Amino acid sequence: LILWLLVALLLVIIGAWFLLQTHWGARQASAWLSNGTGWQVSFDEMEHDFSSPLHVQLRNVTFGREGKPATLVAKTVDIGFSTRQFSDPLHADEIVLNDGTLNLSPHSADLPFAADRLMLRNMAFNSPETGWALSAQRVTGGVSPWTPEAGNVLGKTAQIQMSAGSMTLNGVEASNVLIQGKIDQGEVTLSTLGADVARGTLTGNAKRSADGSWRVDNLQLNEIRLQSPLTTVPSLQIGRLDITDARLQGPDWAVTDLDLSLRNLTLSHGGWQSEDGTLSMNASEFIYGSLHLFDPILNAEFSPQGIALRQFSSRWEGGMVRTSGNWLRAGNALVLDDTAFAGLEYTLPANWKQLWMTPLPAWLQSLTLKKFSASRNLIIDIDPDFPWQLTTLDGYGANLTLVTDHKWGVWSGSANLNAAAATFNRVDVRRPSLALTANSSTVNISELSAFTEKGILEATASVSQTPQRQTHISLNGRGVPVNILQQWGWPELPLTGDGNIQLTASGDIQANAPLKPTVSGQLHAVNAAKQQVTQTMNAGVVSSGEVTSTEPVQ
Repeated sequence: LILWLLVALLLVIIGAWFLLQTHWGARQASAWLSNGTGWQVSFDEMEHDFSSPLHVQLRNVTFGREGKPATLVAKTVDIGFSTRQFSDPLHADEIVLNDGTLNLSPHSADLPFAADRLMLRNMAFNSPETGWALSAQRVTGGVSPWTPEAGNVLGKTAQIQMSAGSMTLNGVEASNVLIQGKIDQGEVTLSTLGADVARGTLTGNAKRSADGSWRVDNLQLNEIRLQSPLTTVPSLQIGRLDITDARLQGPDWAVTDLDLSLRNLTLSHGGWQSEDGTLSMNASEFIYGSLHLFDPILNAEFSPQGIALRQFSSRWEGGMVRTSGNWLRAGNALVLDDTAFAGLEYTLPANWKQLWMTPLPAWLQSLTLKKFSASRNLIIDIDPDFPWQLTTLDGYGANLTLVTDHKWGVWSGSANLNAAAATFNRVDVRRPSLALTANSSTVNISELSAFTEKGILEATASVSQTPQRQTHISLNGRGVPVNILQQWGWPELPLTGDGNIQLTASGDIQANAPLKPTVSGQLHAVNAAKQQVTQTMNAGVVSSGEVTSTEPVQ
């Protein structure tokens, strides 16, 4: 009797086995697997070959959460079993997905099964809601072991090897992608990474920690053309980064034909650290906001103490600029050893006065030019209230401190400037020159001179370093138009012609207050006809003086 029962049971199992390989049996099995589980499972038929007794193949499979888009759609799913099914029925030896789409998101990642190996063959892969915004097509590869859980699509520990015909990651498209690596408790190691991206190529290796920080041991980017904003990460440690012939563009910056070599630098929380880092770069064009450089070259070294700027040069505003020096982390001080400007044709921005008064960022506490020179420059200000221009401007200086406490100014040092010609509010002069020295209390202008058509203007001045910027000026003019100062703020004199003038004046050049109400001074003028006048200004208002003659009374 027992033998007959065993035979009957065997026949029932064999019959059920054959029924499962029919469309009717597949539908019944699908309904049974879906009933009350919260999952929706369907397949058209099941195939089994006794030459591979531990493998079952399902055709036209659809699997997903009930009421949600399908997690898996595949032409065939090959499931390999092992003796492990006796203790863990939902853990397969191998799952092979062929010709379909795998959609993984946080709500679908907690899948009810796992496998020692998950193999993908010509699959599409989408993971839109996991922080990676990943979409890939023609994916072939494997994950071993595959133990998905909520929030971890590929599990917490796995070896990964995949290739994809095309991929989009966070909006960046790539093709011919190859990835090899591993996942270990949230840490992702990409031992091999290669792709054709942005019309160029990318190769390298990297590691992502569980906190989202990255370590790039080696990354090479060749001939890429990428238009995308820079992505911020908590920390980025770069061992070696090489970029060749790249064109990159962001929201307010762009660089063309970039060659860059960067070694041993860590970017973290808005700052950087390095023991012995180096940077070498050059490009044909660089744009950052209103700054537009041509053929920039930069070589620098990084250390815990700061940055050694070995070389910087660029064509800028029709001319050339070059410098070298150091940025010191202690004090956030930028000290430039030798700075030169040559052949510039520069028009000041319309808001340059506001920019001059705007505090500089925290990393620039002070700026000192140990030595600077200028030659053959053209500087223009198109301010409609007081336009001016300096032509063929030359100059030199030493130990000029131009920034202190994040504020622009001339805080110390010396400078000498001269030009071939100039125009100040529509008044033309020739060979203007200026010599100044500055210390913590005063900017002293020991020489300020220019030639007019027939005469010469000479002046001295001082400006205090206090917020009031108390200014004193003494000016003499010989053989100049007696009304030459009318265009510069002094009312028209009741005299005409050329002559001599003497002016003494003082006022406060404050950032957010008008100058005129603070000005007091006296102007004396004598023209060629021996007529003279003396006028006094108090709080910006001139008292009219009487015209008299210097000739003796007959």
